[in-house]
Amino acid sequence: MSNTALLERPTATAVRPAPSSSAAEATAADLPAARSPRGFALYVGLDEIKAAEAGVSLPLLVDALRRTLAELAPGAETHATVALAPHGSGGRDLDVVRLALQEPGAIARTKAALEEDAAVEEGGVTVDISRKRVLIDGESAAFTYKEFELLQYLVLREGRTIERSELVSALWQAQDDETPGERTIDVHVRRLRAKLGRYEDIVRTVRGIGYRFDRHADVVIRYGHGTPSPDRF
Repeated sequence: MSNTALLERPTATAVRPAPSSSAAEATAADLPAARSPRGFALYVGLDEIKAAEAGVSLPLLVDALRRTLAELAPGAETHATVALAPHGSGGRDLDVVRLALQEPGAIARTKAALEEDAAVEEGGVTVDISRKRVLIDGESAAFTYKEFELLQYLVLREGRTIERSELVSALWQAQDDETPGERTIDVHVRRLRAKLGRYEDIVRTVRGIGYRFDRHADVVIRYGHGTPSPDRF
């Protein structure tokens, strides 16, 4: 399908028999008297880089969705808002969108995360998958994006030895200017361990093969509130 094509029209579903009058009355009684559906919100988590990789753009997607809706329901009113976030901010795109647009569930999860942060013990390492950050002894560590991705890849595959070749293929794209060789992975791991400080041994070397993360008493893994990270294995 081309990038500008409309979405497919939903297939018709079989018409269900009308409920009996008693059933209809019971259903109506269960609904709030002063409330009825007036529309819906669709949150889309997608940054400009990922959109470009898919051969589209955010304005193109908005236009396609609007034209599809105009075809299916000409009387519908639409309003599109792009959620903005500071460059380099962590977290899943969808979570950032929901929070920026003040979605109640996202606000509640953020509040719970802040309360959880306040209760973090001074010692140990916290790897926060959902918010893309690492806390060391209660302080936020200055990990680069690639360093966090490397640690996350190992953490999400806890107990499994990951070969250097797999790390290269998983974390670097073929078109990247600085795609490392398998041995260069060792340099990235050394930098990662240096920032972990006295907890450097949470990333273990399996001689002649690669690296592994094992469950460690000093490490807490956070997958976020509610739905686990989609990368979790």
